[in-house]
Amino acid sequence: MSFMSPETRAQTITRALSAYEIGKKLRQLRLRKKVALVDLGKHTGLSASLLSQLENGKLVPTLPTLARIAMVFDVGLDHFFSTRRQQKMFAVVRAAERMRFPERPDAPSPAYFFECLTFHSQGKGLQTYLAEFPPRTPESMQEHFHDGSEFVYVMEGSVAIRFQDEEHVLNEGDSVYLDSCG
Repeated sequence: MSFMSPETRAQTITRALSAYEIGKKLRQLRLRKKVALVDLGKHTGLSASLLSQLENGKLVPTLPTLARIAMVFDVGLDHFFSTRRQQKMFAVVRAAERMRFPERPDAPSPAYFFECLTFHSQGKGLQTYLAEFPPRTPESMQEHFHDGSEFVYVMEGSVAIRFQDEEHVLNEGDSVYLDSCG
């Protein structure tokens, strides 16, 4: 596998914020309060054109801009960033959308590479990753720690997992669930 071409800063921000549907929430709030774009512009000091572009997702608002809008409608910024957990979640992530990262950006020989399999799903109860561990010699093995639980499924090759001073070798098709030692 190779690294995908990097996104621009604007593309990353737009992708990360799109799941929050800020423009849609802004429009719903404005219509619920029966405020015209021109009137909202007068209250916020923002142009009706800018507000329209925000509502239609053509622009990403800055936090100061969003704060001005939130003050007019007497809502907190969290109104725009909360997710609706009452709805059942369904999120498809296409293989071409994922980005592959080394364990650390500055690692000359990373111990592993990972891809978040559910990166744009907000408010999810489960973090899912695809990790690739390049073959290592015993001398170059590294330990990996983090908080939380982990589920490992070996798709190819084998991996040694040390848990509570006992080593377990998992081969292709094997899996393990564990509470991490982070």
